[in-house]
Amino acid sequence: MAGTDDEAVATGDDDALYVLTAVLLTPAQFPSVLGDDYPEACSALGLVPVTDGYGLVLGQDGDGARWTVVVDDVSLVAVAIASWDCGMEYDLSPDERTMVAALPGWPLALAVAAPGVPAPHDPPPEIAEQAPLSPPDTSGWGPAQRRLGADEIALQWAAWREQINDEEFVDPDAEASSEDAARSDGSDEGDDTGSLPRGSVRRVLAEVRAYVDTPPPLGRVRSSFAPGDARTLRADGPGWSMVARTDDIAFVLLDEKPGEILPVGRGPELPGLLEALDKMAVRPS
Repeated sequence: MAGTDDEAVATGDDDALYVLTAVLLTPAQFPSVLGDDYPEACSALGLVPVTDGYGLVLGQDGDGARWTVVVDDVSLVAVAIASWDCGMEYDLSPDERTMVAALPGWPLALAVAAPGVPAPHDPPPEIAEQAPLSPPDTSGWGPAQRRLGADEIALQWAAWREQINDEEFVDPDAEASSEDAARSDGSDEGDDTGSLPRGSVRRVLAEVRAYVDTPPPLGRVRSSFAPGDARTLRADGPGWSMVARTDDIAFVLLDEKPGEILPVGRGPELPGLLEALDKMAVRPS
């Protein structure tokens, strides 16, 4: 996070933008709360999904109004984010020539504000010239909340994995497919039925397999670093998200199963599927 008085960039008007934070919007790294894939996330901001992607700089002007500055200098924004993540100061000041757009509002929820300016608020219509961006509604279970849940699993894999005992999986025999290794972990509130939503998981795995033969929109399948020689895989589709480790199991989240996390055992087919997904997935540069 940034947030000092001297960290400001021009927004194209006379006002300066006091930078609060920045995020990447690229095929391999984008705020998944905005969509199941990179083009969908770009569409949420009214941007063309260019191959190299964008950097999003979120801040406030001198009146406290929320603005999102879109820049095409992805490397600069990536360096700033990496520096902040390491606890280092970094003055993110993109050159005006790299600015693509200055959009009113914020597409993500922020709990911080610039010091010395009024509280965050949307700019007035006569200045904004378009409806301000606003974060997706995550107050109830739905696509945005489902994707945030998958984000959390990917970030805290070890913590989620240790809650799953391998003996809880249905043991696949030599002829079983990986779908038959799927079962609920029973974490849904009030759900002690032990039911196995095999049908829903089969559907998800079938759609994931189809991605291998027919590549989906950019960002539907992403591969990122994991300990050892493994990779963390993330796949999304209509009504579902999947997080997996290439050397381990997978977790599936469904719009139709609010709050449930469905672990999928490796079985005889999942390892090969994950390997194929990793080969076609987009990766951070």
